[in-house]
Amino acid sequence: MSRTGAVTFKGNPMTLAGQAVQVGQAAPDFTLHRFEAGAMKTIKPADLRGKPTILSVVPSLDTPVCQTQTKRFNEELGALGDRINALTISLDLPFAQNRFCGAENIQNIKSASDYQDRSFGNHWGMLIEELKILARGTFVLDKDGKVVHAEVVKEVTSEPDYPQAMAALKKLV
Repeated sequence: MSRTGAVTFKGNPMTLAGQAVQVGQAAPDFTLHRFEAGAMKTIKPADLRGKPTILSVVPSLDTPVCQTQTKRFNEELGALGDRINALTISLDLPFAQNRFCGAENIQNIKSASDYQDRSFGNHWGMLIEELKILARGTFVLDKDGKVVHAEVVKEVTSEPDYPQAMAALKKLV
């Protein structure tokens, strides 16, 4: 299933693969990858259980809006410490994600890559079929993995609604 015109990129209609994630549903499956402590590690939904989680989804950390989104969430999440899980998800390679996060001192949100099989993009309805990159959005999950906030940003080059995502997360902490 695809959703034609679900988002635009620089005003051009784009198609998202899969179904849209809805508030109230269980978090769909995924396998993300992260390079940490000298080894490649996987992250699955079960790894996030037990704490509220925010997922910040970006097309590429090599672009200004994605960098702004990641820096802003990093700053705003600092006060919540280890009471939450926080991931910024893109198709960038884990090594490129680490380079950006290290250079920008991103410590409150971990990077995770969907580069291997695009399972996040396909299962969460966030893969832009025409561009083969992820759309922009935010998701908040409760400690049991239920979706309590879902935003797919209509225009991919626009920023998400930070206050709405943060309010949904803070209600759970």
